[in-house]
Amino acid sequence: MWWWLATPISLARAPIDPADKVQCVSYAPFRGEQSPLNAWTHIEADQIEQDLRQLKEITDCVRTYSMENGLDQVPAIAARIGGLKVLQGIWLSSNRTKNFEQAALAIRLSKDFPGIITSIIVGNEVLLRGEMTTADLVSIIRSVKAQVSVPVTYADVWEFWLRNREIYDAVDFVTIHILPYWEDNPVRAKFAASHVEQIRERMAVAFPGKEILIGETGWPSEGRMRDGALPSRTNQARVVSEILSLAKAQKFRVNLIESYDQPWKRKLEGTVGGYWGLYDSVRRGLKYPPGEPISNFPYWKWYMAAGMGLSVLVFAVAGLTLRRRPWTPRFSSWLGVAISATSAGILLGIGADKMYYESYGIGGWLLWGALLAAGILSPIFCAQAMVIGRSLPTFLDLLGPREGRKWSKLTAVLGLTLAVTAVIAAQTALGFVFDPRYKDFPYAALTMAVVPFALLMLNRPQIGQRPIAESVFAGVLTLSAAYVLFNEGRDNWQSLWTCAIYLLFALTLWRARAEQIQE
Repeated sequence: MWWWLATPISLARAPIDPADKVQCVSYAPFRGEQSPLNAWTHIEADQIEQDLRQLKEITDCVRTYSMENGLDQVPAIAARIGGLKVLQGIWLSSNRTKNFEQAALAIRLSKDFPGIITSIIVGNEVLLRGEMTTADLVSIIRSVKAQVSVPVTYADVWEFWLRNREIYDAVDFVTIHILPYWEDNPVRAKFAASHVEQIRERMAVAFPGKEILIGETGWPSEGRMRDGALPSRTNQARVVSEILSLAKAQKFRVNLIESYDQPWKRKLEGTVGGYWGLYDSVRRGLKYPPGEPISNFPYWKWYMAAGMGLSVLVFAVAGLTLRRRPWTPRFSSWLGVAISATSAGILLGIGADKMYYESYGIGGWLLWGALLAAGILSPIFCAQAMVIGRSLPTFLDLLGPREGRKWSKLTAVLGLTLAVTAVIAAQTALGFVFDPRYKDFPYAALTMAVVPFALLMLNRPQIGQRPIAESVFAGVLTLSAAYVLFNEGRDNWQSLWTCAIYLLFALTLWRARAEQIQE
């Protein structure tokens, strides 16, 4: 199976090829914990120069969005190293004073570096964010245009150009953003390039006589699905390759978003926001070096080995348990052990991969680390319980009145693992109900944990009272799954898989029965 999952793709054009440079890429210099969301962040010139020298190998142009946090140094550094032009951005917001300061600085830089700054982009998606009126935006565009000798434009998603046509008269060329993944109706990766072509042609008809620059386009390499739009390494490579080939064939300008992965964007946009780069943020290396195979799981051999090791461990624990406690388990028990071991072994690598890319901050690492740990421990301890005929404990067995507990070490670890899984499952399910846009689907680790619980619950006799806690969790998971299935649509297999596991877990918890004697 891992051989199939990790099968590399072949492309007619390498996504990034130094022999066939990218026209332009968006550039933000932030690394690690650096973030423009912190006003005190200032990027030193040496760091920017390292980046620009590296980018010079794959492109002749960079687009900036602001002159804060040290980005005002970009034109001077580009001039010093040579071979790079700059699309100079002015960041506009609701702060009028800062807007005028940014505009004045951009005007000065364009005069100081006339051969480097080839155009000025006055504002980025400020209308989309609702931070400025169209009239005020047109006014500042005209003001900048009157004081510089380079072309002036404004950048926004393509729909907002159609809603604010008066901007067309104020700019020298039209800069549109076409991001197939983020469309209101997300576009699958295989249709992304044709979508970009269709929108560009539509905009050319709507705004004749002026060049249409695609100021942002690309695809994320990690993150959650939106309808049928799947972020992945191979999809990012394919989309970038096809869009660049299209631009070359039809001779239009395109700027890719973006040069380097930007971890700080994950605070605003979830996992997917941090993985639009052509270079990764940690090693600062090209994701797709020319001539190397492109796979969604480049470390699949390690994942496969770890999964096989976990499967063997599950069987070994079951066998050792029987040696200590002679017993003749039913065939169904061994079948349950086999299913638990196989599912956990197959999904361990995917769960670890998702934890690595989707964990952000201490809270994120604790959350996804705890779920993966539950996914590893669940098949091990459930296998031990299956072969000796134990059933899954209830929360009352773990946390109920002392005199009613059926206490043992196995009960304790199984109960704790069950509780951790239930809390995280409920938390993620409710997240998809109330704030779903940037949430990741925990299908792999959750499946590893829930499948053994469901199989072990088959050992529980249907007698006694149904505990309130399990009933509440079951209700939350069932109602949330129903809503998520409706909200995410049938094309999102990550959602379908996750909701199926929510429902399986809900059924498992619903089957729970309290065996304490009620006084």
